[in-house]
Amino acid sequence: MNKVGIIGGGAAGLMAAAHCKGDVTVLEKNEKLGKKIYITGKGRCNVTNNCALYEFFPNIVNGEKFMMSSLSAFPPPALMELLGANGVRTKTERGNRVFPSTDKSSDVISALVNAVRKNGAKVLLETEVNSVEKRNEEFVVNTNNGEFTFDKLIVATGGVSYKATGSTGDGYKIAQAFGHKVVSPVPALSAIELIGDVKPLEGLSLKNVSASVKIGNKTFSRFGEMLFTDKGVSGPIILTLSSYINRFNLNGEKLCIDFKPALSPETLDARLSGDFVEFRNKDLANILCGLLPKAIIPYVLNQSGISGSIKGHSITREQRYALGYSVKNLMFRIKKLADVNLAIITSGGVELKEINPKTMESKLVNGLYFAGETINVDALTGGFNLQCAFAMGRAAGLAAGEYQ
Repeated sequence: MNKVGIIGGGAAGLMAAAHCKGDVTVLEKNEKLGKKIYITGKGRCNVTNNCALYEFFPNIVNGEKFMMSSLSAFPPPALMELLGANGVRTKTERGNRVFPSTDKSSDVISALVNAVRKNGAKVLLETEVNSVEKRNEEFVVNTNNGEFTFDKLIVATGGVSYKATGSTGDGYKIAQAFGHKVVSPVPALSAIELIGDVKPLEGLSLKNVSASVKIGNKTFSRFGEMLFTDKGVSGPIILTLSSYINRFNLNGEKLCIDFKPALSPETLDARLSGDFVEFRNKDLANILCGLLPKAIIPYVLNQSGISGSIKGHSITREQRYALGYSVKNLMFRIKKLADVNLAIITSGGVELKEINPKTMESKLVNGLYFAGETINVDALTGGFNLQCAFAMGRAAGLAAGEYQ
């Protein structure tokens, strides 16, 4: 019977432990399991996305082809079935996002732990790994609670986002010690910090807008909801954009916001012309209140180079064109993405070419497996990342647990 060690008690590690047959031990450095799961979805835990796989795969930013095997073997309905078998009913909300019916992430963790216990795996908490080496055919894991030896080893330690949850890049060090290449970790699903003072816009939430970033000859654009923070912008479309631009030097690049993407420039110009006639004796700043959020008007006026005190009847055609352009192309200069520790997930990790996508086993070291955020797979918001972690964990657990 295989002795299998699993380093990390998060989504991938717990799923591996729930499927791994043999003498299985989970080594978790925190005082409890699933710490990052606990905070996902603002504590509600968006556990997966209940869409067909042909819709799922385009939401994987890095590793789409790599994930095809493990996700096909363990798609979202299979996860929901597993949770149900362990006492957690789920519900599907807007965008096919799946949550526990209780809206409690702790219930998801309890279900996973229950599955682990059913499988007979042991869990050692507050056990931090100091080093790993391979002696002959065994993995020797040195921890603060002594030394362990295993026939097989699964590394599922997460990335470097939300370090307070224990994701401090431990898996990268283990991978590199065994000769693996690690793609440098960067923020994904991250807020964007801007150059200049946007403090007056803090808390401003926008719906049905378009945000885009052009880098070289590539333009990345998303439509939907966003919001301003004290240092920049965040919200769904910004988080998505960040995952596509996180490998570029962003300092000084432009973030462009279209406040009226449903209107063509000609239609918007006709709307402005009508407003300036109807409210001909009003100040421009007040006229624009019917078109834009009040807080953003000074920024539009500043980019247009027009005073907010000018009357509607005094606005020239050229000024009207400039206003229309700014409404559909309000520009901010990007400083950088927010710190990786504040990002929802990490982009980067163990190089995919060095891992078998069906079993998650290292192609360099027999008996060594990787799963979850430790490897170079990341996806968009909506439950896609957790589902990927679960699928990888299951694949690794099944493969590592095969009897000799």
